[in-house]
Amino acid sequence: MSQATHDDVVDKYPATLRILHWLRALLILGLIGAGWTMTSLDDETAAKFEQLYPLHKSFGVLVFLVVLIQLGIRATSRLPGPAELPAQERVLSHVVHVAIYALLLIVPLMGYAMSSSFTQSDGVTFFGIHLPELLPKNDDWFRVFQFLHKTLAYTLLALVGLHVLGALKHRFFDRNPKADVLPRML
Repeated sequence: MSQATHDDVVDKYPATLRILHWLRALLILGLIGAGWTMTSLDDETAAKFEQLYPLHKSFGVLVFLVVLIQLGIRATSRLPGPAELPAQERVLSHVVHVAIYALLLIVPLMGYAMSSSFTQSDGVTFFGIHLPELLPKNDDWFRVFQFLHKTLAYTLLALVGLHVLGALKHRFFDRNPKADVLPRML
């Protein structure tokens, strides 16, 4: 085994991944806020179905695409090595990251399936471009997808909260400065 040279060590994520990370964070917070807003409005509110739902769907598709791009960039880029964390924190960090990425793909897919299967839905548009509906209309399946979309979105929110708390803990409470992961993403 050869020893890593200084040139092999990367201390920050590539700029494209850093930008996409923060863009994705803003999109997720916006989608959750929009989801809360639109589901709390009366069905008689025209903006609910004419503006909020279509925008929520479009931004959900955008998040899905951003995550696919991020995964492609991650697969082809040099990334920083693991932070100097205790073993159990390193494992928890890895599990949380994998779960976040999985949910960032699954939650939009459940939203798409929900919209595609609802008998009163006209499907999903991506900023005005109508996407194909791949599922038959079936309100029983709609309710399953609706439950999964909502439950998994809240699970994603909880994991994002854990992710943020972990970064803050490493930044402000750990005694090892090499445990501070935030500069790698700034």
